[in-house]
Amino acid sequence: MFESIRKHSKIVMLLLFLLIIPSFIFVGVDSNYFTEKSPVVARVAGSKITQADWDAAHKIQADEIRTRSPGVDPKLLDSPQARYATLERLVRDKVLEAAVKDLHLTASNARLARALQEIPAIAALRRPDGTLDTAAYADLLAQNANTTPAAFEANMRRDLSLQQVMAGVMGTGFSTEAQTKLALDNLYQRREIQIQRFKATDFVAKVTPTDEQLNTYYQANLSKFQLPEQADVEFLVLDIDTVRAAINPSEADLRTYYQENLARLTAKEERRASHILIAASKDAPAADREKAKARAQELLAQVRAAPATFAEVAKKSSDDTSSAVQGGDLNFFAPGAMVKPFEAAAFAMKKGEISDVVETDFGFHIIQLTDIKTPKVPSFEELRRTLETELRQQQAQKQFAEAAENFTNLVFDQPDSLQPAADKLQLKIQKATGIGRNPAAQAKGPLANQRLLEALFAADALEAKRNTQAIEIGSNQLASARIVQYTPARTQPFDEVKTTVRQMFIAHESAQLARKEGEAAMASYQAGTTNPGLPAAIVIGRDQTQSQPREIIDAALRADTSKLPAWTGISLGDQGYAVIKVNKIIPREVQADIAAQQQRQVTQWWTSAEGLAYYEWLKKRFKVQITPERPAAYEAS
Repeated sequence: MFESIRKHSKIVMLLLFLLIIPSFIFVGVDSNYFTEKSPVVARVAGSKITQADWDAAHKIQADEIRTRSPGVDPKLLDSPQARYATLERLVRDKVLEAAVKDLHLTASNARLARALQEIPAIAALRRPDGTLDTAAYADLLAQNANTTPAAFEANMRRDLSLQQVMAGVMGTGFSTEAQTKLALDNLYQRREIQIQRFKATDFVAKVTPTDEQLNTYYQANLSKFQLPEQADVEFLVLDIDTVRAAINPSEADLRTYYQENLARLTAKEERRASHILIAASKDAPAADREKAKARAQELLAQVRAAPATFAEVAKKSSDDTSSAVQGGDLNFFAPGAMVKPFEAAAFAMKKGEISDVVETDFGFHIIQLTDIKTPKVPSFEELRRTLETELRQQQAQKQFAEAAENFTNLVFDQPDSLQPAADKLQLKIQKATGIGRNPAAQAKGPLANQRLLEALFAADALEAKRNTQAIEIGSNQLASARIVQYTPARTQPFDEVKTTVRQMFIAHESAQLARKEGEAAMASYQAGTTNPGLPAAIVIGRDQTQSQPREIIDAALRADTSKLPAWTGISLGDQGYAVIKVNKIIPREVQADIAAQQQRQVTQWWTSAEGLAYYEWLKKRFKVQITPERPAAYEAS
């Protein structure tokens, strides 16, 4: 079992990623928005996922990844594997939502509050008094997630509820010492072996093929001599960088922008204050708050009579223990850092002044303003580079929308050439040769985009050599392409590939001869009729391969050792054949210093396997149906 998990660990981890990582997608996909004609690609508990849902969700996810990692290879984001992962994620969410409803799960307000505080960016917004700066919190969500606190918290609550579905399984996994021993003894077992190789290259001289044999081999392996369809293409790319590069803001525009944004670009005035707090919660009885206020009035009279004693009084009497030890000092703070009544009082005072008693939800404060830090107003020249960058970006965003519309219309309205769009938008037509229906391994840019290639090889574009429609290949990136010359798939004639056929035939036959001699030798060794004269023994294991190929390691560890020595053989493909003698088994060495770590590792394996099995059960429970086939490369990844 554990060998299977090891071999398919990537599959397990991929599915677990889909299972247990909360999505935190701040803007959901409303399936009702799309036309009902969109084909259904999956069903979960009677709920449908349409092609339009899938496309929209994948666009959102790809855009988020591009934002976080601008250098990511675009073809990875638009590959069949990436798109299928998005579909499985949609299915996963639907499955977990159905389970949440079925099990009546929800996340409490306290759990939501804890989860929010576990997000560093939100935790950093706490004021010195422990309250959350709600204005800064709203700004953070608006700027980084384009959402509101209510919507963000609703999604958080949803994600927390979804996590509970798997928590009962994933959070309770365990393994016993006996299970750990059984798993690891087999996983880390070592074997002493001797290897004799029969190399294919040693038999090359014995293979002298005739033309008839070569032709027979060619006919039996025609698929190996097929050339895929190829096309020479030309394409245009419109992106925001191109638009931005053509923009040169005027001096007048820069100075106007400077005046309009000077307040934003200038650092905020900061103030330094000390305070004495007489604590009284806003929910405290009125009598208690009046008593606290009276105490604050007494202390106010005391410090106004002797201002130099403010720090000493704060140390003795302030209920804000964190600042009291500093004589009430709160250091410098900018607008928005303190509760509003406190801030209003502090920013209305002159240096050295002592305020009246200021009432807040925390009680009653006496404030002494100790310093004012007035920021220097930056000059136009000091900000010129920043102003130019920001204004160019703003203008590029506006102009890109117009340019994108022109680009889309031009490549569609004049489908027989990209030149009109290139001339109108001052773009350069680029060319490429040998392009196929799927992105090449080394492809970059537009020709690495699966959607563009699909449009390029669509029937109308291929037969009439017309422009593709404008395809979005990235954030603020459009492309259109057309086929200039098309070469259909073909099988190379025998005379054209005869040399290659000969090389392949000799390699194949040499490997077969090596295998036959290896199998005969092993039979002789097992019968005891021949002294093998094997090389020196080596000790191998899954974690100690001794630079041996995986085929030899696997064969040696799979060999039946009920009787030693044990013999086994393994084909090495075109490299030949290997005979393996297993002399003895070397038990796993138990290392006390890492025993606990190994126990946790086995527990993690068991938990992963149980979580995967539980999710598969949920898929059956809620009658999951997925129409598109899983990409072969996805299964093998």
